[in-house]
Amino acid sequence: MLISKLILKNWRNFKHIEVDLRERVFVIGPNAAGKSNLLDAFRFLRDVARPEGGGLQRAVKDRGGLTKLRSLLARRDPEVAITVELSERIDEPPIWRYVLGFKSEGKGLQRVIVSREKAENLQRKIAPLDRPDDKDRADTERLTETGLEQVNANKDFREIAQFFSSLTYLHLIPQLLKHSELGGAAPIGGDPFGQSFLERIAKTTERTRDARLRKIEAALRTCVPNMRDLKFDRDKATGTPHLLALYEHWRPDAGWQREDQFSDGTLRLLGIMWSLLEGDSLLLLEEPELSLNESIVRQIPPLLWEMQRKAKHRRQVFVTTHSEALLRHSSIEPRDVVRLKPTSNGTIVDSPTKDELALVQAGYTVAEVIASKVHPDNVEQLSIF
Repeated sequence: MLISKLILKNWRNFKHIEVDLRERVFVIGPNAAGKSNLLDAFRFLRDVARPEGGGLQRAVKDRGGLTKLRSLLARRDPEVAITVELSERIDEPPIWRYVLGFKSEGKGLQRVIVSREKAENLQRKIAPLDRPDDKDRADTERLTETGLEQVNANKDFREIAQFFSSLTYLHLIPQLLKHSELGGAAPIGGDPFGQSFLERIAKTTERTRDARLRKIEAALRTCVPNMRDLKFDRDKATGTPHLLALYEHWRPDAGWQREDQFSDGTLRLLGIMWSLLEGDSLLLLEEPELSLNESIVRQIPPLLWEMQRKAKHRRQVFVTTHSEALLRHSSIEPRDVVRLKPTSNGTIVDSPTKDELALVQAGYTVAEVIASKVHPDNVEQLSIF
């Protein structure tokens, strides 16, 4: 399934937005516009639906409590709400609509309670979940949990719960792979920074692992032309998993390097490509252009398409970026881009104007027409420091 529409109400710096989504989504905007906050709405649903260690209370607590989540503009209506529509294919009518609204209990322990929750099958025109219901009114303790997180409650819409819980978020930090001691004893839940990246590769069956590494090597050689023979290995003494690659130079077979010798950019590309091949759920990528040469950044959009094509199941990919180079590829359309604009009434989605659409139609790139409008004002004043 794919998420075809997102509606946020009082979520962080969004008082209200409604946006249609594509198979590839590039989220752009100035610093502090809410790019990461928009992706976090999907991560929040994942954390609520997660079968182990998940749930509404934990998801809110992990984000600093309701006061950190609720928009400062939510003065009269304190409810925070997330609505998503799910389709089998983009540009097809949605199959499911899921709505989750929550707010403070307002007394006693100040717990977070479900104010409304609905899972609606739009094709069959039925709602297997519509809360609060009579059971909730008879026992208000039930409202401290969502139906999404309860196996005995989500039987008739479990595919929604499974979809959310399988979401992948990646903001791989190469230093945590090169120097595992920097990451502490255990990875953060969901492994957002790629601390367990090598373990994920190690747990994959040998046949699947080798097939994926061959596909990744073929794609990587366009960016790292002197690298070949990418393979998995284990340290014979410690059992620690590693990646190895041969870097060609004047001494034949003398350039074997381990992942801690790879460049930061190579490791980030490896993480992105492995994640694209790893599953079929929504993939969230934060600023994939970091540590990469601009000429390589320009190839990220076609690389995403190529890896999606090689994957067993095509998956939806959302990317936050500050890079105009990434948006220069001719395959990116205006409707692939979500441009965020801070205002005095919260961040809004700044839709392309007719003139902007006409310019793209005339041959200008999205970077030239749409991304150029998110530059911060008065940035030259930084030079006075």
